[in-house]
Amino acid sequence: MCGITGWVDFGRDLRGEGERAAIEAMTATMICRGPDAGGTWCSAHAAIGHRRLSVIDLAGGAQPMRAPGEDDVVLTFSGEIYNFTELRHELAARGHEFRTRSDTEVLLHGYLEWGADCVRRLNGMFAFGVWDGRRQELLLARDRLGVKPLYYAARQDGVLFGSEPKSVLAHPDFRAEIDAEGLAELFSQVGTGTPGHGVYRGLSQVRPGTLVRAGRDGIRESAYWRLEAREHAGDLASTAGTVRELLADIVHRQTVADVPLCSLLSGGLDSSVVSALAADSLSRRDRAKLATFSVDFTGSADAFTPDQLRPSHDEPFARAAAEYIGSRHSTITLEADDLVTAQWAPLATHDLPTFGDMYVSFVLLCREISKQSTVALSGEAADEVFGGYPWYHVPALLAAPTFPWAARGSWEPLLRPDVRTRIRLREYAADRYAQALAEVPRLAGESPEDRRIREILYLGLTRWLPFLLDRKDRLSMACGLEVRVPFTDHRLVEYVWNVPWSMKEAGGIEKGLLRAAADGLLPGDLLRRRKSIYPGAADPAYERAIDAQLRRLMTQPDAPLFELISREALTAAYAADPRLPGLMSVQPSSTSPVAFLLDVNRWLERSGVTIR
Repeated sequence: MCGITGWVDFGRDLRGEGERAAIEAMTATMICRGPDAGGTWCSAHAAIGHRRLSVIDLAGGAQPMRAPGEDDVVLTFSGEIYNFTELRHELAARGHEFRTRSDTEVLLHGYLEWGADCVRRLNGMFAFGVWDGRRQELLLARDRLGVKPLYYAARQDGVLFGSEPKSVLAHPDFRAEIDAEGLAELFSQVGTGTPGHGVYRGLSQVRPGTLVRAGRDGIRESAYWRLEAREHAGDLASTAGTVRELLADIVHRQTVADVPLCSLLSGGLDSSVVSALAADSLSRRDRAKLATFSVDFTGSADAFTPDQLRPSHDEPFARAAAEYIGSRHSTITLEADDLVTAQWAPLATHDLPTFGDMYVSFVLLCREISKQSTVALSGEAADEVFGGYPWYHVPALLAAPTFPWAARGSWEPLLRPDVRTRIRLREYAADRYAQALAEVPRLAGESPEDRRIREILYLGLTRWLPFLLDRKDRLSMACGLEVRVPFTDHRLVEYVWNVPWSMKEAGGIEKGLLRAAADGLLPGDLLRRRKSIYPGAADPAYERAIDAQLRRLMTQPDAPLFELISREALTAAYAADPRLPGLMSVQPSSTSPVAFLLDVNRWLERSGVTIR
């Protein structure tokens, strides 16, 4: 797992002292993603940078990696290729010789053998750039579900790229600016961002399952993978059996590492399934007992109040799951002071405002885990694949003429009138929803109910899930921790995508198909546990600290927040309810809207961004 960056420019020689300094500055921003090693490579029109977090073949696999006999074919790669052993055997049979045991070298030889089509053969999470001097072309590629991030900015004579915006922002010729469309993206509801949009003016993301080619004739984008709608064959028993077989193979592949590996275990169905399969995989390899980790907050047991999103407290279930699967379990318990001290860490990691304790607590969890492990498995994405959230089941949310998780909130009432007029937030959201619906693959003959469920599942996989994957990747990599996400394996996603909804909710419970697939793997109380989202801070001291910061901010005459937010509207909304309900449709915690506004102000103060 690593950080990648680069610069292609057909109008200048990149071997000069100033150009080398620029690529080194871009690469330096990726040290958090790759604390173990780094390097740069420069030619006349391409400069490539890399920072490495060593996971497989610790002694080999250094990057940027140059192709043998092809001095001008250079790879910078972030991620893991889980089928690299099979690909290595296939390539060796075709005459390729290998100097290392790394998946990086397999990917490079795969490119030499198959060109851009090599991505279709990859099973993994990845983002990479290959400069091919023979073709005078840069190839950028991203995995099918978008687990690993990759940004780029088109320039007059080339392109800049990097794992995170900060690497592109570090280039002296790129200006940190936000225009009206970027502001609309910034204030859009959580999980409704436009795929490919980088928020900053001129910055784009490589979309999941997509290739970007940059050559002398410009930049071209093409999809190599998309979901397809087709009839499903098989009854519940055979379908659950196939899911179980797929998951066992996926997790077994993802426990390969030359460094300590663990699992994130909340006690929910998803993380418990992954952890149980991982424990079995390690046992079959005669590896050490699986380590598992959960997060909790001081006073959470006493303060816990069930609601629709969190019907039960995680910790007792996490302990029970760990005991059942026989893992070495640790609970990372956080206090209010911990959260306040680390408050701005997610902003520095994301390069954009975030949403409070849901982000801060995950950073702190990853920091503690990284002291013992370099790789962690996660149950993320099961809800999007199998349909676990309330909006897949609540008729009113299903019927909403927008993203169902965004039906009950808007930042528009707080925006300054001139900003509101410029960005037309409600119109922008409606346009993006229509764009998303137009992409949905259709299956002839589906009932209206099944058609709508297919739409919502597609929206979840292509809009909501990217928000969660970005959070997980950016926060974990900031701590030098690689998080693997088995439920994003494209084979599983393709298969389950076309399973009828009646089978997905078998037994009348969310993720019924996954529960059927996990039968015998977990005890009954864990199999039956209802979905409960990531925990929020329970200590009221944290809420008081965040509230005090907002009250101070509202008295500051020159606070940059009020270039975008109406001071009068915010004051009135705060007087009505200090938690500012109704602004965010999905609030991971009661402080999320307040934390977001504090982050916006801090970002405007510290980032040097210009609002255009």
